[in-house]
Amino acid sequence: MTTTESRPPHDGSAGQPGPVVRTTAGAVRGRREAGLAVFRGIPFAAPPVGEARFQAPRPAQPWDGIRDAYAFGPPPPQDLGNLGGPGLLDLPEGDEWLTVNVWTPEPDPAARRPVMVWIYGGAYKLGHSGSPGYDARRIAADGDVVVVSLNYRLGMEGFAFIEGAPANRALLDQVAALEWVRDNVEAFGGDPDQVTLSGESAGAGSVASLLSMPRAAGLFRRAIAQSVPGTFFSDALARDIGTALAAELGLRPTVADLSTIAPHRLTSAGETLSAKMLQRIDRWGQAAPTVTPFSPVVDGEVLPTSPWQALRSGSAKDIDLLVGHNRDEYRLFIAMSGQLGQISDERAASALSLFAPGGEQAYRDAFPDASPSELYERVQTDWLFNMPSLHLAEAQRAGGGSAHVYELTWPAPGNGALGACHGLDIPLLFGTYGADLGLLLFAGAEPSAEALALSSRFRASWTSFARTGDPGWPAYDDAERLVQVLDAEPEVRAYPEERSRRLWEGYEFLPLPLL
Repeated sequence: MTTTESRPPHDGSAGQPGPVVRTTAGAVRGRREAGLAVFRGIPFAAPPVGEARFQAPRPAQPWDGIRDAYAFGPPPPQDLGNLGGPGLLDLPEGDEWLTVNVWTPEPDPAARRPVMVWIYGGAYKLGHSGSPGYDARRIAADGDVVVVSLNYRLGMEGFAFIEGAPANRALLDQVAALEWVRDNVEAFGGDPDQVTLSGESAGAGSVASLLSMPRAAGLFRRAIAQSVPGTFFSDALARDIGTALAAELGLRPTVADLSTIAPHRLTSAGETLSAKMLQRIDRWGQAAPTVTPFSPVVDGEVLPTSPWQALRSGSAKDIDLLVGHNRDEYRLFIAMSGQLGQISDERAASALSLFAPGGEQAYRDAFPDASPSELYERVQTDWLFNMPSLHLAEAQRAGGGSAHVYELTWPAPGNGALGACHGLDIPLLFGTYGADLGLLLFAGAEPSAEALALSSRFRASWTSFARTGDPGWPAYDDAERLVQVLDAEPEVRAYPEERSRRLWEGYEFLPLPLL
């Protein structure tokens, strides 16, 4: 899609036309908003449809004149499950999914501000950069940095094994977006040599992947990974799940077969299979309870090894790393399923047997006073997010690099039962308390002075790290294990989850196997 120059827009800034920046594909006009210049929906690659479908991203088609960059691009096809609602996808429809957005204090090439690139999460099957919860104005303004967010292919389009298609197409989209940043961000006032890659949940899994990928080498200097999931698929598991996904449509997992299904209809296969995954626990093992059939695949080419193996071998030793997690990560998922406080001892025992590295009794001995619900939550919090995040820092150190570690322990105010659950760091970082997860976790209430102070600390630490590599507390080491605990009264102390750390000491986060 191309547009040509039209009348200058008026955007509430004293009637002044928006700023124009020339990118490698053509000129774009943004808007002045609250002291920033904001550009939305800029293509960084061609629409991945038609002959380009299921292939590595291709260069964006150049355009003539000035393209209006006022609106976010269409979200990629995705499995919304029961997460739909007003505002979530109130965006244009179309196939131009691969776009970036830029918030900058001023598009002055001489400014060379630090750049923060945000990758959204969503279980590798939902999410988009136009989500209100990712409005980056406060980060850009408070930290005097340029923020770039991006879309990438999800679900079957981006992650499923498909014969005749490259693996990890979503990760290749992210590499293409980083190449766009390298080639264009200076014109927006950013420094291409000072790029910090950041993301949460599946976005943090993407960050961990990019730290490991030869194709991403040299495209960023620092990385922030918030709640890294430990779920990476082996090639064999990905092939088996890909075959099952295609079978839901009565097809083979080939480009030829799946290309007959429109992208927005293809999501139905993932939705259907997600509901059946627990029935295949004897074949898919630990992947089955995650109820998402998508994850980065350690295919030996795009992603040669798991992130923990790669970092331990020194793949990211020259990249500054900030990584951490929330204390009560898995509680959000228990709450969303309506099972808070309702976990039986039998279910707890099943989860402990499946996930605990030392077996069920090891957790019961380490947490002798824990209820079945607490054990169920603890082992899945540790397996899915907390220990993968901590071990990523430890792998980075072992490979010759440095890492700063944090834990968020401040409880969500909207529902005291949720604690410091998964996703709470997003509204705190972005200051978007009334959007997306912020709406749930803050219950629509105005944030307290305590919340605002913690939110400000998040942004100050994150943008300081992007600028200098130092978030304001010591790097993690094997002796003192100092981390930043983020709470109403933040403090630097030894890693708080010592019992869990000891249980998982020496555990290898390897690609999940096909049983």
